[in-house]
Amino acid sequence: MHLAVVSHKICWRSKESPTGYVTDGGFPLQMEAISELFSSTEVVVPCEARECADGTSPLKGRSVTVAPLSVPRGKGLRRKIDMLRWTIVNGREIWRSVRNADAVHSPIPGDVGTIGMIFALILRKPLFVRHCGNWLAPKTTAEKAWKWSMERLAGGRNAMMATGGADEPPSARNPSVKWIFSTSLRRAQIESNAPLTLPEGGKLRLLVASRLEEKKGTDVVIRALPAIRDAFPEVELEVVGGGSLLDNLKKQARELGIADRVTFRGKVGQSEVVRLMKQAHLFCYPTTASEGFPKVVLEALASGLPVITTRVSVLPKLIGPECGVILDAPTSGALADAVVKVCSDAVRYSDMSEKAIEIAGEYSLERWRDFIGSSLRDCWNVEDLAEVRDLGRGKIYT
Repeated sequence: MHLAVVSHKICWRSKESPTGYVTDGGFPLQMEAISELFSSTEVVVPCEARECADGTSPLKGRSVTVAPLSVPRGKGLRRKIDMLRWTIVNGREIWRSVRNADAVHSPIPGDVGTIGMIFALILRKPLFVRHCGNWLAPKTTAEKAWKWSMERLAGGRNAMMATGGADEPPSARNPSVKWIFSTSLRRAQIESNAPLTLPEGGKLRLLVASRLEEKKGTDVVIRALPAIRDAFPEVELEVVGGGSLLDNLKKQARELGIADRVTFRGKVGQSEVVRLMKQAHLFCYPTTASEGFPKVVLEALASGLPVITTRVSVLPKLIGPECGVILDAPTSGALADAVVKVCSDAVRYSDMSEKAIEIAGEYSLERWRDFIGSSLRDCWNVEDLAEVRDLGRGKIYT
């Protein structure tokens, strides 16, 4: 069975990649896992002509190829205005890929994925849509439209999954919509980690990793550092990620007199993030942004790091009291108190670290892949996704 994946994810050329392209985040790792379910996979994505090595991983997998599209111009309103021109230029290539596929996967929110989803519906292809934003709290008109369309379309040959998790199903309107978690870690990576212990002499190392943008909470962690330093004079903070607030955050650290205690690592690849996590003692993520299922939190748990975070999306269900602290208010004072409390009790800290690894083990890429595979086989009424052909023409589907 041949799968077409149509996504807005930006990729770059690379001679080192088996497909000739790389990208960042968990996308390349998830595409590799999904490709293991199918005989071949074509990833249809906007691609820059230039190379980019910083913080990227190769797009690869079982018979994976890349169909490059041009990159949409601008952001926000400018991008929306340009999408008509962009669709005219790239629509033929997306149509070709969808037409030749046995099934289509469209990760949304995203304008490119939406076009792939529409083409799949027109061509009556079996469709797998994965909503990667905050399903429970859509804010914009577009987010509400994506959720509405998934609830209307789920069922039959349309497999719809919402990233997140809760005790209740994603949709009261349509039980065919299913929860799906998000991850970028293989089982072996998780199982190779051992529980952590607190360092001697109070040499505490905190880590925050996210886009350096509004509401992600990095500023809260920096403001909390002076109070944490009172309890742990040798504390250090590693800030991983790039974004528009980088210069402001550096200025904030200087103004608070803690610039010598904060290291800004910039944007790095997933393997480097994991390496830095293995050197840390606590992960701080006081986000108030719209989150789906933050993979970086799972990476922290898998490394044995207790997590200090907030009541956003799936985070309370994922963390709980066993392996971290959920802040009722994401203030610098509350975060500092939580850090000091967790790191002042060596026994409790080690128990949290052990539980963190245990919980992360429930969210491996293998489990993610197998859940998707099982759901698609049930939805499309097939026994082996890799063996089926012509499913979109109705020869197998019933």
